[in-house]
Amino acid sequence: MKKAKDILIHFITKETVVFISMILAILSAIIIHPDKEYIDYIDYRTLSILLCLMLIMAGLQELDVFKKIGIFLLEKTSSIKSLAFVLVLLCFFLSMIITNDVALITFVPFTIEILAMAGLEQYLIPIIVLQTIGANLGSMLTPIGNPHNLFLYSQSNMPLFEFLQLMLPYSLISLLSIVVAILILTGKQPTRSFVKDETIIDQRAKMKITLYLLLFLLSLATISRVIPYGITLAITLLLVLIFDKSTIKKPDYYLLLTFTFLFIFIGNISRIPSIHHWLSDMVEKNELLTSILASQFTSNVPAAILLSGFTDNIRALLVGSNLGGLGTLIASMANLISYKILAKEYPEKRLSYIGYFTILNIVVLGILLLWNHFFSTI
Repeated sequence: MKKAKDILIHFITKETVVFISMILAILSAIIIHPDKEYIDYIDYRTLSILLCLMLIMAGLQELDVFKKIGIFLLEKTSSIKSLAFVLVLLCFFLSMIITNDVALITFVPFTIEILAMAGLEQYLIPIIVLQTIGANLGSMLTPIGNPHNLFLYSQSNMPLFEFLQLMLPYSLISLLSIVVAILILTGKQPTRSFVKDETIIDQRAKMKITLYLLLFLLSLATISRVIPYGITLAITLLLVLIFDKSTIKKPDYYLLLTFTFLFIFIGNISRIPSIHHWLSDMVEKNELLTSILASQFTSNVPAAILLSGFTDNIRALLVGSNLGGLGTLIASMANLISYKILAKEYPEKRLSYIGYFTILNIVVLGILLLWNHFFSTI
């Protein structure tokens, strides 16, 4: 009995968002009993594409593809400033393709290793904070940059060019803010190259990399609605099972569960007119600020999914949920990834990190909100 209780407490502590979304789904199911309409609640397209992308990125990450890109660029650095630019902008630009979570899982430990080897631990906090901000804000440019972008893009049916046109100004302002921050927060201290890629990619690894890149192109075609998602899911699962079976264990299946529970909750709430109208009135015309505020307490992925059930203004919700990743540590799951990695290696830096993180996040969020207020057309 005690063991079962310990397992439950560990699950709730580690997967709080999944647990809360499950409770919401169960409570809503008590009011609206399960029936055949439940089948239509689930956005199978989003879940399928998300699973394919998670498998592809897990496979490429296991092959150290992204780390090799980082090493190649770092070999050309000569000062802490150039080092910071490479480490931060890698997260910013690669997050557009490999997602913000994968970018940070890959490059935050890499950053800790590099700075420790160079005796530059005093720059750990500013660089990792900027990497986290960069990954969150870089990922907002593309539908595949983060899970809620993929979901909202699917919901909106907007053309890819329209999506990019909407998010590009925010990405450019974000990039400018990050560049200025790096210039201010890093010195001119010279460094020498502490990394060298001496690993040799064997023929089998090359074959796997080619396979995953082809599957990635297939996923992009599916996102663009050229290929049905069912075909892409079947091909991806089959090829991964045949050529790289261990990768099947890598995706974050709890994230898929979170999506499913929230779909059930939203579907049930939409069948209760009084509650649905009340929530719609609260969200209407305040989508951007509501999603930013909701993200601070629930993180931006569940906030985007929940609020999408009560508004048709997906454009404002897209901007709000992406900007909502800035702020508290729980505003984005990516924020927690960086914090946990740093805290494990340098527990004495936890409080300093949280303070630095919060101040810098508020500053960047303020800049983006000011830009939105004066220049946005959403």
